[in-house]
Amino acid sequence: MTMPEYLIIDAAADAYADEIARLTGAPCSGIVCTSGKQAVEKYSGQPVVFGNPDMVASVLAELPNVEWVQSTWAGVTPLTAVPRRDYVLTGIKDVFGPPMSEYVTAYMLAHELKLFERMQHQRAHDWFPKQSGTLFGKHLCVLGTGSIGAYIARVAKAFGMQTTGINRSGTATDAFDQIKPVNEMHDILVDVDYLVATLPATAETNNLVDAKALARLPANACFINVGRSNVVNDDALMQSLRENKLAGAVLDVFDTEPLPKDSPLWETPNLVITAHKAAPSQPSLIAPVFVENYRRYCEKQPLKYVVGFERGY
Repeated sequence: MTMPEYLIIDAAADAYADEIARLTGAPCSGIVCTSGKQAVEKYSGQPVVFGNPDMVASVLAELPNVEWVQSTWAGVTPLTAVPRRDYVLTGIKDVFGPPMSEYVTAYMLAHELKLFERMQHQRAHDWFPKQSGTLFGKHLCVLGTGSIGAYIARVAKAFGMQTTGINRSGTATDAFDQIKPVNEMHDILVDVDYLVATLPATAETNNLVDAKALARLPANACFINVGRSNVVNDDALMQSLRENKLAGAVLDVFDTEPLPKDSPLWETPNLVITAHKAAPSQPSLIAPVFVENYRRYCEKQPLKYVVGFERGY
């Protein structure tokens, strides 16, 4: 079995190399590159790249012999945006469900228990007897029914929540109480307490949560985006929050990252901002996917999690 050399292109390339060596019980045969510039300098015709999509996309044109790229992210938009299509691109699935569900559940609980309000009153030495809510019986709608959305739904069910999944076709999955096609989304939103977006950035998901969609949500609803920023119209979201037509929102993804200091999002009431940390790409979670796919590549077997360039996932 031929085992070709490969490039690891990521700021955490050394950690990935260590994890690959630990998993395989042998020295890592990857060339460690912590930047795109370094990858170009070290490139000598390697057919395989394992790396950060932003970095890989910036130098892909200078890696002419690449046959397969394994992303270290769940999202691969930087690579699908590049015109080049003469290689196989694989993503990451079935590893981000647990951390994403913990993030989403944490903020849903914080919203119900009024944790941020209670902290403000505590700092003011003010007794705050206002009653908390509960997740039990609340309606969660998840945009995207893939592995991440399904895991979030399963955890929500453990809290006694009702779960609805929205996807393109309405194809059922046992992770949700019900599945509806995206063209019926607006009918569902009128009865939703929590709307969570886990969608990739594609033409079909662009501006899906717009002013019209937000207007369908009850005033007590909360929106959480752990997918991609193109899904929501920021101006419409800010207006809904300012006018108290939406109880809260949590955003982990933005059009520009880091979020500019002059962005009006920072000052929007009842909006929580986190720095794209809902599910970081940890080498211990990501390296096993590469190791398995690398074995498949060497044995000329079909790779797992192949991305369709046109659909973007």
